[in-house]
Amino acid sequence: MDFFNSALGKNITFVRPAYFIISGFIGIPNIKYYYVFLFFVYIISVLANAAVMGVICLDRNLRIPKYIIVFNLALVDLLGNSVIVPKVLDIFFFNHTQIPYSDCLTFLFFCYLCLFMQPFNLVALSYDRVIAIVYPLHYPVKVTHRFMFSLIASFWVVVITGMLFLVGLLTRLSFCQSVVIKSYICDHGQIYRLACNDYTPNYVIAMMVPALVLWLPLAIILMSYVCIGHALAKVATVQERMKGFKTCTAHLSLVAIYFIPVLITFTLGADIDPNARILNLSLTMVFPPMLNPIIYVLQTREIKESLKKLLRIITCYKIRKVKLNK
Repeated sequence: MDFFNSALGKNITFVRPAYFIISGFIGIPNIKYYYVFLFFVYIISVLANAAVMGVICLDRNLRIPKYIIVFNLALVDLLGNSVIVPKVLDIFFFNHTQIPYSDCLTFLFFCYLCLFMQPFNLVALSYDRVIAIVYPLHYPVKVTHRFMFSLIASFWVVVITGMLFLVGLLTRLSFCQSVVIKSYICDHGQIYRLACNDYTPNYVIAMMVPALVLWLPLAIILMSYVCIGHALAKVATVQERMKGFKTCTAHLSLVAIYFIPVLITFTLGADIDPNARILNLSLTMVFPPMLNPIIYVLQTREIKESLKKLLRIITCYKIRKVKLNK
């Protein structure tokens, strides 16, 4: 990533450490129990997201544009937790706190890639809800498989490009003093502040990223619900309004679970206590991926019915197998 270096063409040597040290929580006794808790959250997350993805793949009735987004949401949740939790357990359970420089940047890339992909998934779901409620007659035309695949692909391209730029800027920094990252992952804000040369571009990017990948998607989602609220206000009966609103409850739950903790973390930035930041960031990255599939199963009738149908098929198959063995 030398094309990011501000010293390109100049005879300047960058001091890159052989490794970084991930400090984790500082001064908290029995903190390993928290990592055990994260492990159980991870197991539930893997099972729940795999179940949602499996149901969408197996049930033909769920092969509609909306569930392309739900599948992508579950995929990002599964990837995100699989990137973070096993590595965190390796670092703190097996005391591998030293992480090579290149591995740390790779770890950072995938952690933030999954974290920043989530708000774009929520934007796509809000678009689906706006068209379904505000323009129901146009839904089959405006929400197609091709459009949804294109929308999700464009989001992936945007986030991957942004993360390459973010990580690339870190390669122009020199680290000549401390290499201790006061976080539980390779945290972007903690890394660039360790640099002993000018990190102004990194600081600017760190200020811009929350605006572009958090505040902007949240603003789009809120505007979409203003449109939905305005459309539902025109509906004649209260029952019809409630019926329309209930189709949005799952999405609204996901929005609240994701945005509230992550905005607190990135808005406060360096002003928050390191332990509080680690706790908030770890829960932000690990907990929503566990809750998202559970919320969709409980609040989405189609997935609930599909799961029941699949469970009945599996049960009947097992009973038939037992009878044949007898």
